[in-house]
Amino acid sequence: MKNYTITVNGNVYDVTVEEGGAGSSAASTAPRAAAPKAAAPKAAPKPAAPAGATGAVKVNAPMPGKILSVKASAGQAVKKGDVIMILEAMKMENEIVAPQDGTIAGINVSAGDSVEAGAVLASLN
Repeated sequence: MKNYTITVNGNVYDVTVEEGGAGSSAASTAPRAAAPKAAAPKAAPKPAAPAGATGAVKVNAPMPGKILSVKASAGQAVKKGDVIMILEAMKMENEIVAPQDGTIAGINVSAGDSVEAGAVLASLN
């Protein structure tokens, strides 16, 4: 007999398999308490908006990387989809675009900066 522990869809089973010949096999399963699942990671708390930035839209980094260039400046009017900056990640250049029409309230990074995923790169009014 051999004992195995098998996990199926988060349920853990202890299984005993008899070794035998000529098609004689019997299996016994006994469900065991499910293994505790890892808790989902909590979202990082969002920083408070700077004074006077009520209603500001944050432009976050979608992935970690390095800022290659900044195409917009504070006070510049942008349309939805306009390129604000270029982020290099995994040897690829990714355009960071304005999520909506507005005016650039502030740019929080400069060319050459390394950023983490979720970092606030810019804000729009």
